[in-house]
Amino acid sequence: MPVTTREVHLTARPRGEPTPQDFALVERALPELGEEQMLVRNLAVSVDPYMRGKMNGKRTYTDPYELDEPMDGGAIGVVQESRSGDFPEGTTVLHAAGWREHAVLDAARVRPVNVPESLSPTAYLGVLGMPGLTAYVGLLDKARMQRGDTVFVSGAAGAVGGIVGQLARIKGAARVVGSAGSAEKVAYLVDELGFDAAFNYKDGPVAEQLAGVAPDGVDVYFDNVGGEHLEAAIGAASDFARFALCGAVSSYNATEPQPGPRNMFLIVTKRLSLQGFIVGDSDRSSDFYREMVPLVAEGRLKFAETTVDGLDNAVEAFISMLRGGNIGKMVVRTGT
Repeated sequence: MPVTTREVHLTARPRGEPTPQDFALVERALPELGEEQMLVRNLAVSVDPYMRGKMNGKRTYTDPYELDEPMDGGAIGVVQESRSGDFPEGTTVLHAAGWREHAVLDAARVRPVNVPESLSPTAYLGVLGMPGLTAYVGLLDKARMQRGDTVFVSGAAGAVGGIVGQLARIKGAARVVGSAGSAEKVAYLVDELGFDAAFNYKDGPVAEQLAGVAPDGVDVYFDNVGGEHLEAAIGAASDFARFALCGAVSSYNATEPQPGPRNMFLIVTKRLSLQGFIVGDSDRSSDFYREMVPLVAEGRLKFAETTVDGLDNAVEAFISMLRGGNIGKMVVRTGT
């Protein structure tokens, strides 16, 4: 069994876009196992947009990353050594000690997963993990999507957005439209995921392009981007439209406060409902797995992964993800 592991530390608070110099790859001794503990060898770790906020040193809805300490995040791995009768060696587990190759964990901090033969374990970091649950809760509970709605998803080719769009179609949306940052991603949304229409937000004003793909208005908006997208969605919203506000990636690397939408009074005149949410507040996990695992395992709900090999490349994968370099979930494979 290994006596050391490698892990990524945050060594400086990024100013604007993170750089490789803000991180360090560190070798650290693994502690001896205590009672009800296990050594987990990570197969893959997740890099996600919310992690950028944890690097700023201020608490948001989670504690910030500490300098010169290993960062945390979603990971899936295999129990390599165990002192817990509930987790024998060979058990595949999901946990939050990412950004490292191995972790010694209490049994209370891990969840066993039974991965269907048709799926990779990494699906539990994306479509069947936190991003998938975010899409499920945001669309169905927060935006209260109804059959016949027109649904607009920003950042639709990312880990969350693609699931939102497909789930909306499965639940009976009349029209699903999305935005993405390249022609390749637009084609992916329409040709692979079944969106009715999509546009490249870099091709022109978002409001104009949104009006072109949703001329009759928007009933539900799922926001991953904020900024210009949120303003455009307010402008395009039908009366009594519902917004699920999940993220605002357009401002995560900003060094100055970003302006808000200039059409806020339309929220009043259109009687809009805007609901920000944190997926960790939800207790819908059992419903999510019961409904989503068959959809994914049978191929009725598709997903993509952008995979990077090696913990050495985790920082570059994270920076690339913030720049929009991924289609679907960005995953870093750390083992086999």
